[in-house]
Order: sequence, then C-alpha cells, then structure tokens
Amino acid sequence: MTRNVVLNLPTFGFIVSTRAALGLGIGLLLSERLPVQRRRAIGATLIAIGAATTVPALRSVIRSVRRSNQREMSSSVERDERLIGVTRFPRKGDDIA
Repeated sequence: MTRNVVLNLPTFGFIVSTRAALGLGIGLLLSERLPVQRRRAIGATLIAIGAATTVPALRSVIRSVRRSNQREMSSSVERDERLIGVTRFPRKGDDIA
C-alpha cells in the first residue's frame, strides 16, 4: 500500500530546514575545522534546534497522511475492482482532440 504525503511549500521548507540544521549540527561536532569551543557551541545549538522541531515536523507529516487518506475515502469517484485491466473500446468523439 502506498501512502501519499502532500505538503504545502512552507511546511515542506520547514521540514527540510530542520533536518538540515540537525545534520549540520552533527557534522560540525564531528569535524575539526573550527576551534573546539566554537564548534561545540554552534553544533549543540543546531542539534537542539533540529531535535526540538522534530515533533512539530512529524505532526505535519502525520496530518498530511491522514488528510490524503480522508480524500481517498471521500472521493466521489468510486473504484470498481472488477474493471481493472479491462479493455476500453473507443467511443464516438474520443478521437476529437
């Protein structure tokens, strides 16, 4: 079963930026390019931001999955399993583009 996740642009940007902050914070803690004190301060801050925003980001994704499931269930077009794979013959007017 496939699940659709439909996010608006601000929500998608929020999720991407928080994941990026978390990854960048971990990367800074593991690197050795900056002085130790500065690296630890910046890295810990970015990890804290990424970790603190994980719950709201997860809620947004779960809410989106629920909305897409509700849309599928409330669709006005019904799906008839018996018709899957059946050949549809052309009707009058199908060739008009």
